[in-house]
Amino acid sequence: MEAENGPEIGKILVKDDGEAPRGVLDRTGPFLRGYIITLGALAAIATGLALFSLRSILFSIFFAAFITVGLDPLVRWFQRRGLSRTGAVLSVIGLLVVVIITIVWVVVPTVVEQVSALVTAVPEQIQRLTAQGWFDGSNAASNGVLGAILAWMQDILTSPETWGVIGSGALGLGFSIADAIASGIFIAVLTIYFVGAYDTATRSAYQLVAASRRETFIRYSDRILQNVGKYLSGMVVLAFCNAVFSIILLLIVGVPGAFVIGFVAFFITLIPLIGTVLTTAVMTVLAFIHSPTAGLIVLILMLVYMQVEAYLLTPKVMSKAVQVPGSIVLISAMAGGTLFGLAGALVAIPLSAGVLIIITEVVIPLKQRR
Repeated sequence: MEAENGPEIGKILVKDDGEAPRGVLDRTGPFLRGYIITLGALAAIATGLALFSLRSILFSIFFAAFITVGLDPLVRWFQRRGLSRTGAVLSVIGLLVVVIITIVWVVVPTVVEQVSALVTAVPEQIQRLTAQGWFDGSNAASNGVLGAILAWMQDILTSPETWGVIGSGALGLGFSIADAIASGIFIAVLTIYFVGAYDTATRSAYQLVAASRRETFIRYSDRILQNVGKYLSGMVVLAFCNAVFSIILLLIVGVPGAFVIGFVAFFITLIPLIGTVLTTAVMTVLAFIHSPTAGLIVLILMLVYMQVEAYLLTPKVMSKAVQVPGSIVLISAMAGGTLFGLAGALVAIPLSAGVLIIITEVVIPLKQRR
């Protein structure tokens, strides 16, 4: 019996050419390939959902890393003044702690107080403005556009959603009033840690690169980080000058909420080109609501400041930083703002600057040598 069944079993397990047949669970079988592809797709979906759930934390980590890169030129500045690397890092951390304490104890209460005052004052000023004799004629001449703008401004400033979800983007990454303090503390603590561990972390990361390419990688990476750091620090200096000038100007003309407007202007003017234009437009409208004369003064002086910034401050502050073309700035700001709101627009431009450095310093030279 076994002798009779033996050849039959051999016919099933072994083909005529001596090769084993491909079964259902064979490695190259369609069932196993489909099973593996399905598992891979499910794993990719689960990973994507997990990353989406952690988007705020991940973005805060990236934001703290960008701040750290922007603070590195300040560390190097202290080193050039004779301090050691440790002393320079401790000095920067001390300054960062002072800034954080100042923001928590001085800036935040003042901003909250002036936001309430601004929300209360703007509707009253709009009513007083529309009651003046010249307004009806001007509104009729503009086919109601002037009145529509004032009504839109009142709705925006008095709506809780404007102050509750400012900066949100398509991916829902917004810093509402409820979580702004928690996010700020988290980013501040991470930044302090990153500043202290910046040198060690970069050296450790360089060890992951193959020894044959490590020297070239370190050279290009250091140049990219230094240029992006100079760009970030330069934009902070320009934004600070703009914010200080805006606050002083609004205080002189008597516009309510001058400090909170300047505080918001600081973050908006971190976006090159369009930031100053946006803040000038908003400040002019708010000053015009307060008084037409104040609006005219603010418009003229802000236009003068824009020229001073473009031809005097920017060349001096940004002379050693990478120059980002205006078209790339606009595209980056639009893309980052659409995805992640104001914070995304702020991060997208330095990222574009880093990509631009890689293209000009690495890709183009490689193409020219071939």
